[in-house]
Amino acid sequence: MTEKSAWKLNGFLMLFLAVFVLAAAVCSFILGYILPGVLFTLFSMIVFSGITIVQPNQAGVVIFFGSYMGSIRDSGFFLTVPFANRNKVSLRVSNFNSKTLKVNDVEGNPIEIAAVVVFKVVDSARAMFDVDNYEQFVEIQSETALRHVATKYPYDDFGEGGISLRGNAEEVAHELSRELQERLEVAGVEVIEARLTHLAYATEIASAMLQRQQASAIIAARQKIVEGAVGMAQMAIAQLQQEGIVELDEERKVAMINNLLVAIISERGAQPIINTSSIY
Repeated sequence: MTEKSAWKLNGFLMLFLAVFVLAAAVCSFILGYILPGVLFTLFSMIVFSGITIVQPNQAGVVIFFGSYMGSIRDSGFFLTVPFANRNKVSLRVSNFNSKTLKVNDVEGNPIEIAAVVVFKVVDSARAMFDVDNYEQFVEIQSETALRHVATKYPYDDFGEGGISLRGNAEEVAHELSRELQERLEVAGVEVIEARLTHLAYATEIASAMLQRQQASAIIAARQKIVEGAVGMAQMAIAQLQQEGIVELDEERKVAMINNLLVAIISERGAQPIINTSSIY
């Protein structure tokens, strides 16, 4: 089913004509002209049955004895096919907030996830005839697509460099929009935007995963500190040797490196030991 334009005429002009013909029918009955009066009355009834009003951002779907005659997208007052059903379909932009769903990510961790979907109807014929209730269809398919996308990625990559639900919001939103558009194409619905509104670990594993995140952060910080400490120790020894301040053998180099690493890496301030004399 594909949307097409329905036959229509200016409603104000046809309403004026119908009122004029109805007045002629009354005059005919008064003057005793029964047949013209009946014909004028039937004509007025036909015109009145085809009058319809279409609001802005709304489509009037015209159905004549089970046949789709077309849709009226222009807002205003019109005369269309008489004795036809005219169903209204909103073309306005709509929001759908999904419920908070509990699903497992690609690693099997239970998570809570929710999304908002911004959509609008672009084909009134498909929205009316190809699905039973397009709003309910959008709701069910949105939750199905959200579940599917959530199972394709981990909640967090923990520094592995892959796409995750928490760390790649734009990529996940794009994937969700793409999958939703494929599912809602049959209903004549265009997905304008789809984004996550809630993302969290399920309560039963939230504490354990928080500890894992904290441990990963500590390891990453320690790694940076060690890299910086090694660089500083190398720079200190190289500068001492270059300027000839002191001659260091291998044993003293090891001792100096050890002292520098301990002083830099230690969480507490290092306590210096001052050597005031030598036994040598």
